[in-house]
Amino acid sequence: MAAKFEQEEKMDRLWEELNEENFSEKHRKSNSKMIHLRDFPKRNDGQKVEFKCLPTDLKSVNNNNNNNNNNNNNNNNNIDDENILKSNKKTSLVVVMKAGLMGVIDLCNISSSSCIIKSSISKPSCGFEVNQRRVVAMASTLPVKQVNVEVQQKVSGDSFIRPHLRKLSPYQPILPFEVFEALGNMKFPYIYPDPESRRLRAALAEDSGLEAEYILAGCGADELIDLIMRCVLEPGEKIVDCPPTFTMYEFDANVNGAVVLKVLYCFADTHIDSLFSAVPRNADFSLNVEKITETVELEKPKCIFLTSPNNPDGSIISDGDLLKILNLPVLVILDEAYVEFSGLESRMKWVKQHENLIVLRTFSKRAGLAGLRVGYGAFPASIIEYIWRAKQPYNVSVAAEVAACAALQNPTYLENVKDALVKERERLFKLLEEVPFLTPYPSYSNFILCKVTSGLDAKKLKEDLAKMGVMIRHYNNKELGSYVRVSVGKPEHTEALMKCLKQIC
Repeated sequence: MAAKFEQEEKMDRLWEELNEENFSEKHRKSNSKMIHLRDFPKRNDGQKVEFKCLPTDLKSVNNNNNNNNNNNNNNNNNIDDENILKSNKKTSLVVVMKAGLMGVIDLCNISSSSCIIKSSISKPSCGFEVNQRRVVAMASTLPVKQVNVEVQQKVSGDSFIRPHLRKLSPYQPILPFEVFEALGNMKFPYIYPDPESRRLRAALAEDSGLEAEYILAGCGADELIDLIMRCVLEPGEKIVDCPPTFTMYEFDANVNGAVVLKVLYCFADTHIDSLFSAVPRNADFSLNVEKITETVELEKPKCIFLTSPNNPDGSIISDGDLLKILNLPVLVILDEAYVEFSGLESRMKWVKQHENLIVLRTFSKRAGLAGLRVGYGAFPASIIEYIWRAKQPYNVSVAAEVAACAALQNPTYLENVKDALVKERERLFKLLEEVPFLTPYPSYSNFILCKVTSGLDAKKLKEDLAKMGVMIRHYNNKELGSYVRVSVGKPEHTEALMKCLKQIC
């Protein structure tokens, strides 16, 4: 024990001397880590061992090797520390012995700095830690001058993620403040759902007048948007987006590695940077079809996403404008999430005549089933075959299918709720016109977009109303920074909103 203690004390003194001799102030200011020596028994033959951590730059390694050969009578075999420290390249571990072979049996991640250890020891066994990992080297009887082993970088989980996704901002949904009670007496929830949603598709065929073979159900329309992109877009291909609109189009395009071409609205009092000299949205949020045509011809996008009624302003696309866009060499995805409130007929049947049209619908708005996530789409026969191949087999849950079918079995109830909402929308619009700091836009949806005027801050207006218990929507982006969106509710909800707005006046 005394001998071992004496040996450890001797190694501690040696370590202090090495720090003083080989680590200048410049080394200490670098990112190099301390080297910890383990048991180092004496060598019987008195041979010296050198450990050098050098850059993988072959020119640097070879230069140092040549210097060592030229100065073989010099025990110090100097390393160009300054050049090594300046190197930002990945490092290797280079082990050099005057006699005998050092076998490296474990490696670590080493920063671009130099370390020198010299000792007269027998059967050397040493370890040193860098970035929480250890290098262990042991002696061998086979003579060799040099072993050069590449040091592997430590693997991090995000290195497996596609590069463009690491830069992607997450989707920012609104935060729900209610939770639905569990569905009541649902039969067989423990059995997998029908992968073809046949019962639901049959009910949708009866409801829409379009045959079931053109219809595919999804876990909300959101799933179908992503599914379409995965089937249609190669990374780097382009889509046309017309913000402000439903932000999932841009989000899913970014996830799938597509290029988003934004054709923006033009506001008289707002400067907006666009990818194009043309600005294909008018001041009333309507589409400028001529400018969209120019964009498609110039940029050759694969598809365009349109919403009618549009979210967040409630504007609609006329049949004539839609037909002009369908004549362009681009796949048109028409989102009709709010079509029930527009008084217009759905274009679902159009997919039988137009090979480049897909129409999306949802139960989230018409039936109030947003929490159950069930949507559906109408596809041309030439496209739906491949969508079926790519979709997840059990994408619509048993609960979602049961609830959606129940809603479709009560069309009179759905119609009455829709009529009541549209009536309340018209009343709310007239009341908002009387508010001196709001300019409402006519809407065909279940909400009304308002411009905040008279010097009021739109975000602060939203926050002030929230303190009073009334929730409205504010969009924190360049296009809609001075706007708020008000959802249409029951008459008592309208009264509560107007009471709070009068207090702000």
